[in-house]
Amino acid sequence: MLEWAGVPPDESPRRGGSAGPYLQSQRLDLYSQTARRLLDSDHAYYCFCSSQRLELLKKEALRTGQTPRYDNRCRHLRAGQVQEKLAQGAPHAIRFCLDPGVEPFQDLIFGRNHHEVAQVEGDPVVMKADGFPTYHLANIVDDHHMRISHVLRGSEWLISTSKHLLMYRALGWRPPTFGHLPLLTNKDGTKLSKRQGDIFIQSFQSGGVLPEALLDITTNCGSGFNTNRIGRRIDELIAEFNPSKITTHSALLDLGKLPEFNRIHLQRRIEDEEQCGQLVKDLQAQLRHACTAGIQEEEVLQEDYIRRVLRLRKGHISSLQELASPAYAYLWARPPVSSQQVAAITTEAQHIATLVLKLIEQCGGELVVDRLAKDLKTLAKQTKATKYRDVMKLLRLALSGLEVPEDDVFPFKTDTGAQCSRDDGVPGARGGQPSIPETCAAVGDELKAPGDDDVLRVDVARMLSYRYNHLDDSAKS
Repeated sequence: MLEWAGVPPDESPRRGGSAGPYLQSQRLDLYSQTARRLLDSDHAYYCFCSSQRLELLKKEALRTGQTPRYDNRCRHLRAGQVQEKLAQGAPHAIRFCLDPGVEPFQDLIFGRNHHEVAQVEGDPVVMKADGFPTYHLANIVDDHHMRISHVLRGSEWLISTSKHLLMYRALGWRPPTFGHLPLLTNKDGTKLSKRQGDIFIQSFQSGGVLPEALLDITTNCGSGFNTNRIGRRIDELIAEFNPSKITTHSALLDLGKLPEFNRIHLQRRIEDEEQCGQLVKDLQAQLRHACTAGIQEEEVLQEDYIRRVLRLRKGHISSLQELASPAYAYLWARPPVSSQQVAAITTEAQHIATLVLKLIEQCGGELVVDRLAKDLKTLAKQTKATKYRDVMKLLRLALSGLEVPEDDVFPFKTDTGAQCSRDDGVPGARGGQPSIPETCAAVGDELKAPGDDDVLRVDVARMLSYRYNHLDDSAKS
């Protein structure tokens, strides 16, 4: 996942390196040797307490209003008692002795810190009965042997750092520099948790979130930068990062803003020739999986066509998956339209089709976006009883199979100055369904041919003829 996010580790199981092995299960001998050193130097001891006894200690502490803690009972066992229990094969853990006298340390974020953990906690387990270490032991062993200079981790480990420093001292090791980062929280201030399945990186990846968008929103909601802005790439994040600007308060992560971050970074990928090529391959795979049965022409899966679709919709879509959704099915397949749907809009379908064919002929097959709405308004005036808004509905339905609610079609200006129809999905604007002119531009066969982006070549005649020829006689009349 780090490699997917664009922040690959210097060493890892995949990359290899001099500090391996990297899997905890392959480092058990190292942890065991370190635990033995602590036992031999009387900084640790065997604990034979059962889980039942530990649970009773916890319940009693809660009953009396105290913080649950281990009572260090096994620390006081005589050597003979310990050897006898070991000889009997009694299950046991290994606990580290917390002694008073913790030295203060300087945290990179929280400054000077000092916690007398021995006064408020029982001796912690460092090796469990199953032979695996707890985090308390594993983190110091790994950091020491991997020659880690700086440890940056969540602020929930700040109090435990004094405990870890005692272990470094007991082993005679030099500790790294610590910096405890403020936590990411939900919008309501509650802690993000791995128990929330939807915050796993894999969930974002499978949902079409780009790694640079996820990095961008995560850093944007936090601190560590002189200015805060949307759209930073990894190289910009590195260049602008300032550790002295990290604050101690938690960062609210509003995932509701993630689509906007993704939209910005997706647009940048589309504008990059090499990255756009990878988007084409990804979309081809999605379309083959989602729309294979409905695709009548394999040409729509060709790279040139898909690149043109991406250019037309950049800045409007928040994820590549949107283009493989039913809302954009008209780009890849000709959806069926029933005669009842047409009849519900107008009884002049044949007449309107004839007018559109005439318009296409007059334009030489090229429809310029800036003129299209004006031409369609003129066309609508030539009908007997069909209003302009219903002509728009008919074209939308014939070309895309999409229907628009009764009160949601009216003219407006797009960013490019073209006049289009609009609905609640904000067609022609980011995140919504396309406008009539955009729909015409997208579904036409000539879209597959490279050309000037200012001229949208559309075979509307063929599309309308296709629709019209598949209606029954009652609808044609």
